Amino acid sequence: MLKMSFLNPILLGCSALVACSALAFGEVAAPIGFWETQDDSGSKEHAIVEIYQQDSKLFGKIVQLVNAKDPNAVCDKCDDDKKDQPVKGMVIVWDLEKSDDEWSGGHILDPKTGKEYKCRMSLNEEGNELEVRGYLGLPLLGRTQTWKRFVKVEE
Repeated sequence: MLKMSFLNPILLGCSALVACSALAFGEVAAPIGFWETQDDSGSKEHAIVEIYQQDSKLFGKIVQLVNAKDPNAVCDKCDDDKKDQPVKGMVIVWDLEKSDDEWSGGHILDPKTGKEYKCRMSLNEEGNELEVRGYLGLPLLGRTQTWKRFVKVEE
């Protein structure tokens, strides 16, 4: 009969192997981190958005405005508690949940217009581009932006 002290390392090793296999096969990486948004023409950077996880949902907030006419801009066209609040630091993506290989079910705010849209996101295979689609009603009725992963440089 095998002693329990001998089995513990074996069971621990098997558990770790199973956990690593689950991550290696089929687990889609979350787009946690910093992303550089583009203006609608896709020609110049607009903002740096930090995507973070809270509980099991994804959220995103603007941490830096890039090429902004007013770096202290406020959301004067927003409704509710975002009205006249600074755009920098504002949560513009909320309540996205993982669904297969994308995150959906949440919303995104366009601070320029104050309009909120349903939202879904998906990472490319390399994990360096994030397709962000905002839409009204059906995903067919909307637009997609490609955000580029931003590597924050420590000063």
